[in-house]
Amino acid sequence: MSLDSPLFTPGHDSTLIEDVTARIRDVPDFPKPGIVFKDVTPVLADPRLFGRVVNAMAAPFRGRHISKVVGVEARGFLLGAPIALALHAGFAPARKPGKLPWKSVTERYALEYGDDGLQLHEDAVAPGERVLIVDDLLATGGTAEATAKLVTKLGAEVVGFSFLISLDFLPGRERLGREKVCSLLSY
Repeated sequence: MSLDSPLFTPGHDSTLIEDVTARIRDVPDFPKPGIVFKDVTPVLADPRLFGRVVNAMAAPFRGRHISKVVGVEARGFLLGAPIALALHAGFAPARKPGKLPWKSVTERYALEYGDDGLQLHEDAVAPGERVLIVDDLLATGGTAEATAKLVTKLGAEVVGFSFLISLDFLPGRERLGREKVCSLLSY
C-alpha cells in the first residue's frame, strides 16, 4: 500500500465514529473481574476501517513536523506503525523491560498493585526530534506518561498523544495535559 492510497488520504469521514463504535467488542471481566475490556481487533481486521482509523488518528498531527511515532506495547505498535507511515515519520516501539535487543533506557511507573516499566532503545529518538506517542487506549495515563518520560530523557520533544479510545471517567487526559491528547472515541 502506498502513502497516496485512499486509506491514508486526509479528509472528513462523517461515519467513522459510528463504524468504529459498532466494531469494538466489549469483553466483560477481562483481564480481571469488574473490567470491561475494549477489544479493538475487529476494527483492525477490516482493512478499510483500519485505514480510516489510521487517517483519523494521524490527522490532528499532519503539518506538525512529527519525525518519530512511538508506539506503546503492544496494541500501540499496531496503530503506531501505520500512523508513522501516514505522517512520513519513523517508528519506534516502547517495550516492556527485557524485550529490546540493544542498549535501552528504562522508565518505571506505578500500577494499582506494584509497578511496571517501559524501555526505548537509546537511539530510538534523537535530541530535538518531534515525537507523537500512540496507543489504543488511554485510561489513567501511567503508561503514556512513562513513554513521554523516556522520549524526553533522550532529548526529544513530545508533540502529542493519539489514542483510539479514551476512558474520560479516568484521569488520563489531565495527567498528560488535555491540550496534547487526541482520541477518536471517548467513553
